[in-house]
Order: sequence, then C-alpha cells, then structure tokens
Amino acid sequence: MSVDIRHYRDRESSPAATTAPTTRDDARPAIDLPELPRRRKGSRRSRVLLVHSSDEMYGSDRIVVEVVGELAARDDLDVTVWLPSDVAVGPLGPRLRELGARVERTPLPILRRTRLGPVGILRLARDAARTALRLSGRHFDLVYCATSACLVVAPVARAMGVSRVVGHLQEPWSDGDRRGLRPLARACTSLVAVSQSVLDSSGLSEDSRAVVVHNGISDRSIAASDRAEGRAPQYVVASRWNGHKGHATLLTAWNAAGCPGQLVVLGGPPAVGSSVDVPGLVAAIVSRPETVTVVGEVADASPYLRDADAVILPTDTLEGFGLVTLEAFSQGRPVIASRSGGPEEVVDEGRTGWLFDRRDVDGLSAILSSMDVPTLAVAGRHAREAYLQRFTPERMRRRIGAVVTRELHTADVDSLAVAS
Repeated sequence: MSVDIRHYRDRESSPAATTAPTTRDDARPAIDLPELPRRRKGSRRSRVLLVHSSDEMYGSDRIVVEVVGELAARDDLDVTVWLPSDVAVGPLGPRLRELGARVERTPLPILRRTRLGPVGILRLARDAARTALRLSGRHFDLVYCATSACLVVAPVARAMGVSRVVGHLQEPWSDGDRRGLRPLARACTSLVAVSQSVLDSSGLSEDSRAVVVHNGISDRSIAASDRAEGRAPQYVVASRWNGHKGHATLLTAWNAAGCPGQLVVLGGPPAVGSSVDVPGLVAAIVSRPETVTVVGEVADASPYLRDADAVILPTDTLEGFGLVTLEAFSQGRPVIASRSGGPEEVVDEGRTGWLFDRRDVDGLSAILSSMDVPTLAVAGRHAREAYLQRFTPERMRRRIGAVVTRELHTADVDSLAVAS
C-alpha cells in the first residue's frame, strides 16, 4: 500500500477550527491516514527504544512526553526510554513511566557543546562503546533519537544490527553543526523536523527521508479570572536562561518602551551549559525594576500564562519551534516573537501575534509601546482558534505514529510521506 499524507487534514475537526481563517495547508485536499497493520495473534510486539538527552520538562522534553504517549499506548509496541546518567534526576523519567514506558538511566553519547574538547570526545567515544554493548543484547526493532544531540546513537544502533532508526530534529543547526551532524543523520532511515526552518538549517530539506511534523501540546487552558479595566498589559517570558534566549534584548526594549506594564520572567539556568544572570540583567538594565517580577522555575506555567495578556519569545538566534508559543495559543494568548525561524511558522503577523527582527531592540520596543489590553485580547482569540485548528497533540501524535508505522511495517506501508 502506498499512501502520501502530505496534504492530510484531521478528520476530527473542532468547531472552532471550521471558522478559522484559511491557510495554505487548508486549501489542500484531505486524505485519510492509513490504518495500522493488525497485530497477529501471538505475534511479538515490536521493541522500540527512544533515546533522549535530558531529564527535565522543557520544550524537547515535553515533545518526548507526547511521542512516548503515542507509542506506549499502542498494543503492538513495547517502549523503552534511555535517559542520560550525566544529568540530575528530573521530572521526565517518572512521567514517562506513568505513560507505560520502561525508563532506564545509562551513560549515553550525548553531544553537548560544552563537552566537545579532547577529554569530552574521549568520553563520547567511551559512552558510544558502552551504548553499543547495551544494544547488542536487547534486540530493538527501532531506535528513536529524540533530539539532534542524540544522533551519535544512530550509527551505533545501525552497527549493532538495528535496521530502523528515526532522528527527531528539534533544534536548528549551525554551519558547524551540519558538518558534524549530517554524517550521523545518514544512519537514520527517517528524519522528522519540528519546523521547516529546522529542516532547512540541517541542509536536508531535499532528502526523501525527511518530513516536517509541527509540534502539538495538550490543551491546558484555564478559565481567566476577572481583570481590572483600564490597566496596563501584563506579559510573561518563559524559557531557560541561556545566553541566546534574548533576555537582554527584551529587558533593553522593555526599558526603552518606558516599562509599559508588568513583565513576569519564568525559567532558570540550564542543567548543562552556560547561562545568564537574569536578576542581574534586570538590576543593570531596567530603570523601573518594580515592573519586572523574576519568578524563576515553576512546575506549571499555565497560571502565569492565564494571568498574562501576551507571551514574549525574544530569542536572539534561530529557534527550532518555540513550544511556549503553543502554550500561549492554547490559553488564548497572543505571542510577540523574534523572527527566529520556527515561531515564524506559527505566529500570523498582526492576527495571532507580532514579529520583530532578532536582536532588534527598537523593533520590539515599538511593538510594546503600541500594545493595549483590548488589542491583545482580540489577537488572543485568534491564537486560540489557530491552536485548535493546527497545533493539538492529536495531530502531532498521529503523524509521529505514521512515521513509526512506516518504519516498522515497510511491507505494509512502503511509501508514506508525513507533513504538518
């Protein structure tokens, strides 16, 4: 059976989706997804190993939850997850166990920018050898590399006899990244990119193995509480405190705009790698520091999104997708984002949010100066419609499931192209 679902639309369209504005994807004809091959009575379940690079609950970790949720729910799959033992135990592992996956912590050859010196390369080689030994006796049918940082596992798995390897590209690649990662990606039999921007940055946009599957997140909308009329807008920024996340750009623009409302900062330093001192930046840059509240890391950002009028994503470099954009949309909140790749595929300029050039303090300041609560509320309603139409987890999970189906049942589905 040969099925092309590049022009697929969900059959279960929500009422809100039917009234949303027409997009280029909507103009395409709808084609049903293929049915999963029936599992023969008494047949062995296919063994799937998912390898991930962290044990947190940020962007890529949230997508791993959705992927594992899809795979573990299938009665034809037995799902194991390997998490790296070089990071602190976090919330991801217990969540994946709740979904029905077997979770193991083990040394893994994870590519980390801060560990690519001579000693780091030796450790990477050592961990690759350990991974090969672990794979040799496990007889996995498919290995799923959940981020680009895991791609060293791809050639190791193929060398150990695993015939199917999926690489999930969640981060944009620099020129240097391409030189190191493309040879590793050649070992994958399928590649999934979270955005066209990420796929383009990899240099693999013409590769027949590569498809784009936009992220989707669970609907976590909360009924908004009554807010005072005539107030200034409230904004929230939620991300790791990495240097490239644009905190300095945002705070400088905030100050230049006259500190136009209240700004809430969520997040914290990354578990691995360099970070920025956000409280220090506030003290050094903002003339009215009482307008900025640094909350830090929280278990659930939903209440903060609910209380905000808009979310800001000020990334200074390329952003793979910007999952917080979908979190905002699901809550009916518009997004003000830099033109950083992935967010440009989500935000409809002037309708569901606003865009500014990366590192453009003046551009962001102008947007902030022009905003008021009614304007943001209208855009928020459009954002909610866009979420229901394009970014529910069911859409993403069905497409990921289709990729795995193709890989495990090539005889049944021998040509399956998937796109968002």
